[in-house]
Amino acid sequence: MQYQDFLQSKVKKVINSGFDFEGDLNPSLFDFQKDIVKWALRKGNAAIFADCGLGKTAMQLEWSARVHDYTQGNILILAPLAVSAQTVREGVKFGINVNPATCQDDVLPGINITNYEKIDKFDLSAFVGVVLDESSILKSYSGKFRNQLIESCQDHPYKLACTATPAPNDYMELGNHSEFLNAMTRTEMLAMFFVHDSGDTQKWRLKGHAESNFWKWMCEWSVMVRKPSDLGYDNGDFMLPEIKIHEHVIKTDSKPEGMLFSFPARTLQDRQKARRETIQERSEFVKNIIGDNTDHWIIWCNLNDESDNLNNIIPHSQDIKGSHKNEIKEGLMIGFSNGEIEKLITKPKIAGFGMNWQHCHNVAFVGLSDSYEQYYQAVRRCWRFGQKETVNVHIIVSEREGSVLANIKRKEADAEKMAQEMVNNMRDIQQENVKGSGPEITGYKPIETKTDTYTAINGDSCQEMKRFDDESIDYSIFSPPFAELYTYSNSEMDMGNSANYDEFFIHFQYLIKELYRLTKPGRLVSFHCIDIPAMKERDGFIGLKDFPADLIKSFQAEGWIYHSKVCIWKNPLVEATRTKALGLMHKQLCKDSSKCRQGLPDYLVTMRKPGENKDPINNGAGFQSFIGEDEPTERGLKYSHEVWRRYASPVWMDINQSNTLNKTNARSEKDEKHICPLQLDVIERGVELWSNPGDTVLSPFMGIGSEGYVAIKKGRKFIGCELKESYYKEAVKNLNAAPQKQQTLFSEVG
Repeated sequence: MQYQDFLQSKVKKVINSGFDFEGDLNPSLFDFQKDIVKWALRKGNAAIFADCGLGKTAMQLEWSARVHDYTQGNILILAPLAVSAQTVREGVKFGINVNPATCQDDVLPGINITNYEKIDKFDLSAFVGVVLDESSILKSYSGKFRNQLIESCQDHPYKLACTATPAPNDYMELGNHSEFLNAMTRTEMLAMFFVHDSGDTQKWRLKGHAESNFWKWMCEWSVMVRKPSDLGYDNGDFMLPEIKIHEHVIKTDSKPEGMLFSFPARTLQDRQKARRETIQERSEFVKNIIGDNTDHWIIWCNLNDESDNLNNIIPHSQDIKGSHKNEIKEGLMIGFSNGEIEKLITKPKIAGFGMNWQHCHNVAFVGLSDSYEQYYQAVRRCWRFGQKETVNVHIIVSEREGSVLANIKRKEADAEKMAQEMVNNMRDIQQENVKGSGPEITGYKPIETKTDTYTAINGDSCQEMKRFDDESIDYSIFSPPFAELYTYSNSEMDMGNSANYDEFFIHFQYLIKELYRLTKPGRLVSFHCIDIPAMKERDGFIGLKDFPADLIKSFQAEGWIYHSKVCIWKNPLVEATRTKALGLMHKQLCKDSSKCRQGLPDYLVTMRKPGENKDPINNGAGFQSFIGEDEPTERGLKYSHEVWRRYASPVWMDINQSNTLNKTNARSEKDEKHICPLQLDVIERGVELWSNPGDTVLSPFMGIGSEGYVAIKKGRKFIGCELKESYYKEAVKNLNAAPQKQQTLFSEVG
């Protein structure tokens, strides 16, 4: 593969499995809906994250109809309870026949729909396409159910997932969608774009340099829209009415058992107890709010006792319990949709997804759980596009329930901010994607600084090394990227930005070939490296990967000879403090030492190009000094026997880990890790041992210029290449500041 083709292959594109639809879509669809449907047909596997009331049902029905026409295969729509009947009615409105099915025997040619709860009664392999209506509901099911659905649909060329804008702070939900649609597994997504902070494995955030690439990748398989103008269309009638939130914190005479005074609950257990003990007060408060109002109301609760009590005291009400059979639940929800039930009492986890209840604009929460998503979905049953009235939401909590209301409000503010950020990040790309374009390699413009002693290049070493002549380099020393995604940049040319370990080595192989061409016969290349910790999210196991050995094999595959390897001692306490590695923790030693390991040393591995070195590297005396002896004294040698014994040792114990160039000014805000420049002690030993004064030293990963600084200081010339601009600028400063060695008759004596 040509190098440019390889770089293009690193761009995270999702392969289309659909078809281009050139005909006319249903005239009842709005223009933005038509373009989304055409885009989803082209993708084959796609997600539509459209806010409540933007017509997800109409779009999924049109998509299903066109897929059926194109393939002549059957389509199955999976929907929440009672949404099936609602979708059938919507199909009639759009002239699309939808068959409600309870099992495989009920399936008819064309579009079929059933509830998620009945999935076990169907053979999913019998359908060419599967649609998940209100797909975020998958979080409410067991991991076993999720895995079953993903595995059963893995080979389907047509899959559509539809939901309102997913919870933007719930990246697991995005991962579930990605895996269902064959874009990337959830584990791969988290390993590639996200990182833990402070060792908390439950909290993920986007890596700084991964943000733009993540949103580009998201736009490869999903479209996210909160209003038509997000895609460049006129909003028209898609404007939400006013919503008024009425907060009622009621005082109560009830006190915790054994207490003289009432006080806010501090724990989840205390809060649950407070809710149970204040049911009567909160129920009476709701009854008084409703009064003689004959409008439709939805009263949301979380406890069965709340539901029973409300149903007893509120006239013209009907409650839906989890213990009801599905047929009863479905009938009651449809009855409320049709206006046959005036006051509906139920739980968000029962009826909070999928139903279109714009005919109702009065909502009451008799207490709240800590789930913002349940609250959001419950409110959006009424407050959605198509609602004509001001929506009044009453939230009733007792003073004993503590901070639950504040917690929901905080989550609401965070979710609103993040959802808007998601739309903002994706808007421009989405507007292009619905018209058929996609992400491309960013422009490449290398920069060069050249003096009598060095050539520094801001660019891609795999490309820039081609400009230099064959066998023009005497010695190379560098530290390669350690295959850590989006640590320092978002460029496809960054070898660290590889999807996996194997892709890194494919990329690195292009450079190894160039190094072989550039290096003189018999001369050497040294690279600094470490063993790489394997992570559960990225590699599927916790352990170590022998990075030095794999690098050696890669060099050997191009004809290099394994020359030497030295181990550089590092303090394990410093590593434990910096990385928080479980295997180095003393508490792990006490808990289960089978998971304990030693610290990770550095290695300096040296490879040799075959052939005879035509210019021997003379590390003997600069001149021989005789003081009446027949043999040269130790002072007449560049290295004393004592120094050479230290250098020849397979373990270097005397490397000063802090002897590096200043790295502070090079780090950018989005860098996930501090730059770790190679220690000057290590570079000095490599340069002095394996090059002559006047030789040309190369570093294809120049960083902040450490190798060049030492090379110039030791009287060598230097060529360096660095992809990251901020590092390159700092490297030029350091190269200009390097003291230049003056060559004299006595300069090699010491």
